[in-house]
Amino acid sequence: MYNANVDNADANSQAQWIKPRNFLKGLKAGIPVAIGYIPIAIAFGLLAKSFQIPDAVILFMSLLIFAGASQFIGVNLIMAGVTYLEIVMTTFILNLRHLLMTASLSQRVPDQTPKRWLALLSFGVTDETFTVASTQKEKVLHPAFILGLNFLAFAAWNVGTWIGVFFAVGLPQSIQNSMGIALYAMFIGLLVPSLKNARPVQVIVLIAVVISSIMHWILPYFIDLSPGWNIIITTVLSSMIGVILYPKNGDQDE
Repeated sequence: MYNANVDNADANSQAQWIKPRNFLKGLKAGIPVAIGYIPIAIAFGLLAKSFQIPDAVILFMSLLIFAGASQFIGVNLIMAGVTYLEIVMTTFILNLRHLLMTASLSQRVPDQTPKRWLALLSFGVTDETFTVASTQKEKVLHPAFILGLNFLAFAAWNVGTWIGVFFAVGLPQSIQNSMGIALYAMFIGLLVPSLKNARPVQVIVLIAVVISSIMHWILPYFIDLSPGWNIIITTVLSSMIGVILYPKNGDQDE
């Protein structure tokens, strides 16, 4: 039997998460990420186009995968003739860090957040959106804020891909080559301001730098690991040390 009250209650439960003010705040916070994503996405579109990958495949990669590093690696592996299973395994290992990032953010959203919202929010989490979200001063992040942040980053990435596929072929080669460094500059620009007033972030970043340096310069003398494994091990170890040092919502014990 149809129960209108149940439908109304469900609608009201979902409506409380749709807060335009928080969504707009998320859009505003995502502007630096969007600005940085466009040239990187253009570079991806150019690279994939140069490999003669069909336009539809390139566009759907950005639309459905939305993972910059994996997309760059994916097109290179495709052109190298690597099997589909190897491509899936490589990108899976490379993106394991997203499990840590989404697990961290899940601790800062309200417990009553519907699961369908959590699934939608997790799709849009990237290294850069995670950095912006995790460095917010508020201890509880409104789902609409994260949605706005992720949406703008997602839109910028896909717009940049379209530009790279259809309009950027005629750009000078020097400009095309320079786009590759934009992602690193953007990430540094996002991280540095948060270091000023957050001692836990400073400590954990320093720990990650030390571990990454050891993995890059010392570990190869004993064992040869892929860059993907280096990223995963660095992320896991620095996160574990961070949890031990700052067990209470990232605050240092007094």
